[in-house]
Amino acid sequence: MPVAYAMPMTMMRKSLIAGIIAMGAAIALVPVADAGGRRDEQDAARRAMLDGQVMPFAMIKRRVDSQMNGASYVGSEFDPSSNRYRLKYVKDGKVMWVDADGRTGNIIGWAR
Repeated sequence: MPVAYAMPMTMMRKSLIAGIIAMGAAIALVPVADAGGRRDEQDAARRAMLDGQVMPFAMIKRRVDSQMNGASYVGSEFDPSSNRYRLKYVKDGKVMWVDADGRTGNIIGWAR
């Protein structure tokens, strides 16, 4: 009886190991693909700033921060086609998105 039982367990173990390896490989590839997109966004923002199309991000963030009533800054995105920044804040468990014009630093929209 032990010999007949050992065969299915070995196959099951190999299948489990193969599945874990495949899942690990898939998970490992996701950040690499995402990192390239984020890097392109940062490069576009820097080029726009150096070309004089947008203000430095630190100045824009400071302007928006002053109007956020203590909300915590989480992150941002840059849209090179419109030269707009979208800044993300959290306050009292609520997420707020603030759109700012990259040329002037003025807030042009809110989303909650």
